[in-house]
Amino acid sequence: MKFEAVYYEPSSLSYDLGKELKAQFDDIPWYPIESHNAIQKMREKPNSEFGRMKRSLVVGIRKTHKYTENHKVSDYLVPYTSSGCTAMCLYCYLVCNYNKCSYLRLFVNREQMLDKLIRKGRESARPLTFEIGSNSDLVLENTITGNLQYTIPYFAEADAGQLTFPTKFHMVEPLLGLDHRGKTIFRMSVNPQEIIRKIELGTSGLKLRIEAVNAMCEAGYPCGLLIAPVILTDGWKALYTGLLEELEEGLTEKMKKQMFLEIILMTYSYVHRAINSEAFPNSPDLYDKEKMTGRGRGRYCYRPEIRAEAENFLRKEIKRIFGDASIRYIS
Repeated sequence: MKFEAVYYEPSSLSYDLGKELKAQFDDIPWYPIESHNAIQKMREKPNSEFGRMKRSLVVGIRKTHKYTENHKVSDYLVPYTSSGCTAMCLYCYLVCNYNKCSYLRLFVNREQMLDKLIRKGRESARPLTFEIGSNSDLVLENTITGNLQYTIPYFAEADAGQLTFPTKFHMVEPLLGLDHRGKTIFRMSVNPQEIIRKIELGTSGLKLRIEAVNAMCEAGYPCGLLIAPVILTDGWKALYTGLLEELEEGLTEKMKKQMFLEIILMTYSYVHRAINSEAFPNSPDLYDKEKMTGRGRGRYCYRPEIRAEAENFLRKEIKRIFGDASIRYIS
């Protein structure tokens, strides 16, 4: 990844990772900031600069460690070593939280965050699973920080539960030889290649994602597939049948036998429409007034009857193609 500038909290350079990042990106300008949450220069940029803003890297210290209960694949959603992303998926849910400021932020106090995770896990009367990738894509981040090579074996040795994270990227080779002890659940996000190409801008292609999840499964990681977001565009039934058939053909037998599935239908928003229309004027318009309804706070989701039709179709196709594959949830 080629960044044009780094915005940093000066205190971040007192951490080992902060020093490593300074050395790694010493050939581009570094601008001091008071807080990674309040970069006025970035906030004032027009929506048309959204893509260019993704070429800025922010380095800071994560100061809040709020754990949010979750009852899907994990027990808690946990803020971890990054937020935002360099990719530009046109539906990105991070845009709902950060608006156009959804660029990649790296937090250097990983030891503090991981120690809290371990304490929380050990204090529990039952094993807990922590989702550490809800604010960013950790496989992407790992290409810069190496944080997963630090986190996965350290947490496994601590025996404090399980970690999990999803990704849209294929760069998993550094993770394959780690001593994970089955304590990290790896989840690959997938979509039809046509949707990846047109809508999930800057992410890995479907074939590379399939190869990556096969490799992680072979390395002993518990693995799942996240079909998300399901986008009910023209011809969506043929697209998602094609996706499932490509998965059936490309996944190893080992992966197919042990995998679980998560399915999430797309949520869109007024903010997305505003940014996409200015930053990507030639991109598909994901808003469909015939299929969508308001969900509050400027968000749109598919109407209940449309969602029910999509869920019924996907369940039948998964059953036809994969038999009794476990579907954890459809939301």
